[in-house]
Amino acid sequence: MIEFINNKHLWIEMSTTDEKEMIRLSKLIESKGANVLEAPVTGGQHKAESGNISVLTAGKRENFDRAFPILSEIGFQVLYCGKLGNASTLKVVTNYLASINLLSIGEALMVCKKYGIDLKKAYQGIKISSGNSFVHETESQVILNGSYDVGFTMDLVCKDVGLFDQLTNNLNIPAEISPLMVKIFNEGRKKYGDRSLSTGIVKLLEEKCNTDLRTTGFPSQLLDEEPRKKGIEIKS
Repeated sequence: MIEFINNKHLWIEMSTTDEKEMIRLSKLIESKGANVLEAPVTGGQHKAESGNISVLTAGKRENFDRAFPILSEIGFQVLYCGKLGNASTLKVVTNYLASINLLSIGEALMVCKKYGIDLKKAYQGIKISSGNSFVHETESQVILNGSYDVGFTMDLVCKDVGLFDQLTNNLNIPAEISPLMVKIFNEGRKKYGDRSLSTGIVKLLEEKCNTDLRTTGFPSQLLDEEPRKKGIEIKS
């Protein structure tokens, strides 16, 4: 596609990547006279399908303003993050947080199950507590159902936690949790395959404990029950 772009075009890059790759792409596109905006999305497949996904953007402000009418049709909350590379980095950070949430939820639910707490009560108890999270309210449901269906695969989560770990190394941050996460998710990838569901990492724990986390009353797929909302810019 790049060979066909010119100074009339605006390239909107929506992949999850790192700053280095984003800068490489931007230089290639700008060499053709076109403008660039990065705009990765976050919030899960169910939010993407409903049009209520969140969009993180970065690049020149005039490129954001030009793209906003399009982005407001793609998603609901749209955040301008500043210079090119900021949105890619922030997206990697948010995916890291979601992934660590997933691991902790699996362990938390397993403790509840082994202790003898009804898993429906456990789900609701976490939901109304300070330990609640977006990941718990969504991914816990398909874990408890047994479908594990979040529409996100093991190769992608391994890529994301790997990008975050690379960031900590590049920034000389002595992170301890990040390398452990890389190890755990790579174990899941090796066992279940690249295209297995990322929530299968909880299945790995279930198999090690010889205990499943099944209960009734939870959906096999996530649906966004909120009506489609017109996109807005989130001011920081």
